[in-house]
Amino acid sequence: MTGKNIKIYSTPTCHWCNLAKQFFKENKVEYTDYNVAADTKAANEMVQKTGQMGVPVIDIDGQFIIGFDKARIVKALGLKV
Repeated sequence: MTGKNIKIYSTPTCHWCNLAKQFFKENKVEYTDYNVAADTKAANEMVQKTGQMGVPVIDIDGQFIIGFDKARIVKALGLKV
């Protein structure tokens, strides 16, 4: 648990999205998942905030990480892995 507000914009069939969610679960990091394939409001929010159409887009307390960039995620969360 990090005490940070974490959102992941993803789709169910995205390999990198699933790896990111697996990483969070393995490290006991709580997050909110937004399925942008089914939730057009979340999809529009993701594009508006980042300009990105691809997933995953990970929002850690307002810091956006595009893709499953493990090193940046670890740093943003302050994890020791």
